[in-house]
Amino acid sequence: VWAFATARVAAETLFQAIAGAAVNRIGDFNPQAMANTAWAFACVAWTQSDLFTSLGSALLERLGMLNDTGKSQLYVVTVYVQIEWPSLEFPLAAHLQSLRTAYRGSDVRPSLFQREVSTMLERLGW
Repeated sequence: VWAFATARVAAETLFQAIAGAAVNRIGDFNPQAMANTAWAFACVAWTQSDLFTSLGSALLERLGMLNDTGKSQLYVVTVYVQIEWPSLEFPLAAHLQSLRTAYRGSDVRPSLFQREVSTMLERLGW
């Protein structure tokens, strides 16, 4: 999903299937995969909070396993969730300050592979 998110392409059917699978198999994800997934869904403005809540809850006890890039992604996710659902008690909201620190200190840029996938998706008309 990160390739679609990087290209800013919301493939609704694909994202719906992945969201359902992610919630059901969240225990199979490592912390960085959870952060990547949450970030990708935030980037396409996903409108169902259950995925974010599930990922946020699972990540709470694993935040220490993430590097600053993963924490930076979670800052973006947390801000998105707070804007989209202001009354939702998002599990990562209590860590907003530390996530913001990681975000401000990072120089996150898409990898060459991500840029190439994005270019190919655009060429395919996605």
